[in-house]
Amino acid sequence: MFPRFFFRSIVFLPLIFLFHSTEIYSQTFVYSNSFGKFKSATSFTITSVGFFYITDSGTDEVYKLDTLGNLLKYAGGYGWDEGLFDNPADVYANPLSVYVCDKNNHRIERFDKDLNFIWQLYTRNSDTTAQRFGYPLGCSVSSQGDLYVLDSENKRIVKFDLFGNFNLNFGGYDAGIYSLNDPKKLAVSENNEIYVADGNRIVIFDQYGNGISIIKMNDKISGLRIIFNNLTVNSDSTIYQANLNLHDLSLSKIKLITSDISYPIIESLIFNNKLYVLTRNNIEVFIPSN
Repeated sequence: MFPRFFFRSIVFLPLIFLFHSTEIYSQTFVYSNSFGKFKSATSFTITSVGFFYITDSGTDEVYKLDTLGNLLKYAGGYGWDEGLFDNPADVYANPLSVYVCDKNNHRIERFDKDLNFIWQLYTRNSDTTAQRFGYPLGCSVSSQGDLYVLDSENKRIVKFDLFGNFNLNFGGYDAGIYSLNDPKKLAVSENNEIYVADGNRIVIFDQYGNGISIIKMNDKISGLRIIFNNLTVNSDSTIYQANLNLHDLSLSKIKLITSDISYPIIESLIFNNKLYVLTRNNIEVFIPSN
């Protein structure tokens, strides 16, 4: 059953206009190994206990792997029923739950850590237009348990509480300079700031939906991940990283030393000092150059 939704009044705080300057440094990683066998991977993430979850639009499935590449569990298949997908576009996971953006079914599906179905969130036909979302491209959960959904149909972010109740939406046409034009990915930092990949820029909001910063990039962003406080951003061919613990956000361009890599790069993340790069068919592992 779908969870019930309740409209909540929204209090908007004044916008804070702040633009980060991004000084780019170079960092080198060397190819180590690769694992996984996917048909057309769309997204991946890793939990603090070291399990990968990968969505594959080619099979309409989500996979659970360990860091050695062993397949531990999978779920899904094409369809409309609970636990099935029609183009899973993004995945978020913590040690207890896994959330999958089921793009063409206009819903978020939640699973437990072993990929057993729990519930689904669907609001596209809601009588309350403010809480509707369609063709979700990204989702993430804050440390407070709030679920943020990237609504690509209406070009905004929709926020729900731990129980799936609507809270607010933001980043829409009325957000001024923080209005989203081409949102593709989102991630939530440990201090509950929301980072949105929007064309060739990163738009940052606080947990109340106030725009607080815009970072402009040279490339169109296709992937964005935050693992602990490691931010990774990538285009189809270039990866940048930043440590969010630092007061000034400085993006470092990553140089990959490898004999070959299967472009385009779908997503990238840093975990335990290793760089993991998702391509359409596998995960490539890189270690820092000495």
